[in-house]
Amino acid sequence: MIAPPRELKIWQRMRVWATAHATADLYQGLVPAAVPYFVLERNLSYSAASGLSLAATFGSAVPQLAIGLLADRRRVRMLAPLGLILAAIGVGLTGVVSSYPAVFALLLVSGLGVAMFHPPAGRDARAAAQDSATAMSLFAAGGSVGFFLAPALATPLLDAMGLGALVLFIPPAVLMAFVLSSHQRRIATRTTSAARPTGVDRPRMFGLLIAVEVARSCISFGINTFVALYWIKELGASSALGGTALTLGLAGGICGTLLGGRIADRIGLTRTVQLGNLLLLPAFALLLLVRDPILALPFIALLGLTMNIPLAVLVKLGQDYLPSRPGTAAGVTLGLAVSAGGLFQPVLGVIADHHGPQGAFFTLAFMPLVAIALSAGLRPVQIQPSS
Repeated sequence: MIAPPRELKIWQRMRVWATAHATADLYQGLVPAAVPYFVLERNLSYSAASGLSLAATFGSAVPQLAIGLLADRRRVRMLAPLGLILAAIGVGLTGVVSSYPAVFALLLVSGLGVAMFHPPAGRDARAAAQDSATAMSLFAAGGSVGFFLAPALATPLLDAMGLGALVLFIPPAVLMAFVLSSHQRRIATRTTSAARPTGVDRPRMFGLLIAVEVARSCISFGINTFVALYWIKELGASSALGGTALTLGLAGGICGTLLGGRIADRIGLTRTVQLGNLLLLPAFALLLLVRDPILALPFIALLGLTMNIPLAVLVKLGQDYLPSRPGTAAGVTLGLAVSAGGLFQPVLGVIADHHGPQGAFFTLAFMPLVAIALSAGLRPVQIQPSS
């Protein structure tokens, strides 16, 4: 694990990792952004469309633990850059194949690329962040930026060109992979190995943290998958306004991620997680009470903000609970646990088939109670700074 000199400013230490994370999560964000177009253009049912989210999730979630263990034992420098390219190729080609099984398989491949990126990137980003939750929030916010850019970039292209436009998203990953690989070589030649944070592994607390993340992931994936359809089918909005709602929710998520890092540096990691979970209840209530598609837009941004307050905090806290295995902790917290929510999407798809997207959203509105109950058991841990 390598770390840059301490005198560098936070943004200088984190900018390449944050940008690479944005690029990786762009391809995760393209899946929910494209789901309404698969429904409208290829006449898929809600259950079949939710299955596409399941494919991307399954492909990224299953390999995360093994890749995390590999990242802790061996420094395979090309894992993260190659993961970016694979994630892009998988998503990009779904727009030019017509067979549902082929689309499903390509999304599995894309998910594998995402799985290859997160553990080594999370390990090295933590080394660059050193002991700052604010610095880790920049890395985590990079992922939120990627999710934000996905519908912002994809919606006008998909409206104009259809699903074939997805192939245009392959070149950015190739460019970012080259930049990241060059940055890794540069850092390796001018820095020395950094000592890992000291402390005792707390696997029970880590397991509880993962349970909190999985509960929150079900909510996050559900919002991203069904928000555009909720605007279109329930509020009577256009597909463009539905894409705008998804974009605003993700923009709020960026602000929430950055805000969460600053809050955590002041009140602590566990309290920030608990606060973020608690605030989800009124945020959902406000959104569901508003029936005008224009007036509801600020409330989806508010929901996105509250949803992401604990995001970076959970990643840092996971590595604090498992200090001897930062790559494994990053792989699980950034990848497996965050992606696991996609496994719940077929259930929401069945609910939406019978009760519409509004039924899915009402189901999601009660799920923060699970996250609140689980996060009440989290305990803070003191980690000595890296030398």
